[in-house]
Amino acid sequence: MANPARNKRLARELQECQKDKSGIHLAQVDDAIDKFIGSFPGPTGTSYEGGRFEVSIEAPPRYPFEPLKMRFLTKVYHPNVSSANGFICLDILKDSWSPVFTLRTCLVSLQSLLSTPEPNDPQDAEVAKHYLTDRKGFEETAKFWTEVYAQPDPSSTTNTPAGSANPSRRGTPAVVEATDPQAMARLAGLDWRDVQAFAEMGFAPEQVIDVLKRLNYREGNKAQIGEDAVLDRLMGGSG
Repeated sequence: MANPARNKRLARELQECQKDKSGIHLAQVDDAIDKFIGSFPGPTGTSYEGGRFEVSIEAPPRYPFEPLKMRFLTKVYHPNVSSANGFICLDILKDSWSPVFTLRTCLVSLQSLLSTPEPNDPQDAEVAKHYLTDRKGFEETAKFWTEVYAQPDPSSTTNTPAGSANPSRRGTPAVVEATDPQAMARLAGLDWRDVQAFAEMGFAPEQVIDVLKRLNYREGNKAQIGEDAVLDRLMGGSG
């Protein structure tokens, strides 16, 4: 059912974003009034600097009295963003939502979230463990993900102040899948030497990477886990 007041507000908010000078961009999906693709640059001084991050946005029927539905289309390594599907854990998109929030302020909030993770309230528990136990390694991995997945696409309509995004032409950004085990280890934030050590015992590198990632076998945490626990898991144990 049409909601003229909501649609008028969304049109006004779209115009607001199209006038933005800070790098916040927004485009409608196939000219729909309630579906958008937004984008913003990675915050300066973080592992996300130099990247451009795209987000799908849907305004529910009762907007602005219920929160926008947002998820990352660009793969991002962050405790509050799912590595698998881009779902976001951010209070203003849930219980702390207020009708004063707009499309632009929500995009700015996501940009700020990249600068200030909340690992104790994670969307991705494995990434949060990495952040808490090996901050340097986490930052290196997040930077690598930015280099692999978040490089600006010159043909993207969200890199210009106005435009309409066509999901049949673009949808989500092209997903880069690493097939080389060394690249897979780096994307997982693991030390390739650790992967090699267990692979040399006869285990497939892909299996080793999966187990080490699940155990959070990273700097600052290796001693607590121990090689025996890794071997037990590799051989099918549940410990």
